[in-house]
Amino acid sequence: MRRQYSSYVVGALLFAALALVPAQAADNPGIKEKASVCSGCHGENGISQTENIPSLAGQPDQFIQWQLVFFRAGSRKNDQMKPIAEEITNEDIRNFGAYFSQMTPPKGPEDGDPDLSKKGAQVAAGRRCASCHTDSFAGTKAVARLAGQREEYLVKALHDYKAGQRVGGGVAAMADVAYRMSDEEITAVSHYLAHLK
Repeated sequence: MRRQYSSYVVGALLFAALALVPAQAADNPGIKEKASVCSGCHGENGISQTENIPSLAGQPDQFIQWQLVFFRAGSRKNDQMKPIAEEITNEDIRNFGAYFSQMTPPKGPEDGDPDLSKKGAQVAAGRRCASCHTDSFAGTKAVARLAGQREEYLVKALHDYKAGQRVGGGVAAMADVAYRMSDEEITAVSHYLAHLK
């Protein structure tokens, strides 16, 4: 518990330091070149074509920054992101946040199972997901965009929160929500969110 609290404190301090310096414009000449490293996994224009890799396009600026801070601080674990996060600067973090947040977000594919989406909408309403992620599930500030995200990635993320393997900006908010969700609810809400336009 102490280690997890320490990770939150380190992450909060790093994020506070980032906020002190104004963000660079997303059209910074060098940012596109630096972001090309991200496209290898997260896809061209920030839209992932790879299983269990999230799309970054249209994610809120602060959310992207927070995740990079978590990866760099080691409080969020990922073997692929670890070496990348260790090399990025505070300026890179600000630039990546601005760059990906201004991209056109992915649109959900055609829904082949509207009944499952209906169940997922009920789960989202019952768990009050919109109270943080907004009514359109576009996210805001340090809260993730969920609409149109890869379905299997949403399932994985919820299971990771439920198992305590992932941290979020709201300390234990997501872990608390996910812990109470059944596998069926996770499947349904992920399907619903992934197919939102």
